[in-house]
Amino acid sequence: MTTATQIPGYIAGTWDIDPVHSDVSFTVRHMMVSKVRGRFASFSGEITTGADITASTVTASIDATSIDTNNDQRDGHIKSADFFDVENHPTWTFQSTGVRVDGDDIIVDGDITIKGVTRNIPLTLEVNGFGPDAYGGTRVGFSGLAQINRSDFGVDISMPLDGGGVVVSEKVQISLEIEGVLRAA
Repeated sequence: MTTATQIPGYIAGTWDIDPVHSDVSFTVRHMMVSKVRGRFASFSGEITTGADITASTVTASIDATSIDTNNDQRDGHIKSADFFDVENHPTWTFQSTGVRVDGDDIIVDGDITIKGVTRNIPLTLEVNGFGPDAYGGTRVGFSGLAQINRSDFGVDISMPLDGGGVVVSEKVQISLEIEGVLRAA
């Protein structure tokens, strides 16, 4: 079981996500043969690490209009009502509902809202470390993975392929690389 005392340099406190040194991205299977990756350029959030790691919390928001898959035409289609409908749903949110330890894994359970639909998902978290930064502050790093089904959030466009399968898979993997800055007391 992982406890705060087992994480080297663990610090309880409130951390602001540093978007310049963080990444929120996703991977989805395309045409049943490859994977397309994308990321969001604009997001923010707050992490509170508790004295006991299970007392920690996370809140975050993502600007869905900032999606970037390295293809402007595809980005425009993903932003449309066919997929994310960013005109009506420009912001996605995540609010943790609990933190638990499962063997060597830290799981952050939370409510994610995409396109106006909220579902609870588990986010498997890796604590990368705590330490000083070059500006006299303190930083923390986390990596996270989650998987969602796009149809659960109303992204249910059906684009079947002639030989079977679909153009865009139902499963979407979410990957996080998060760096937080400790707020001054």
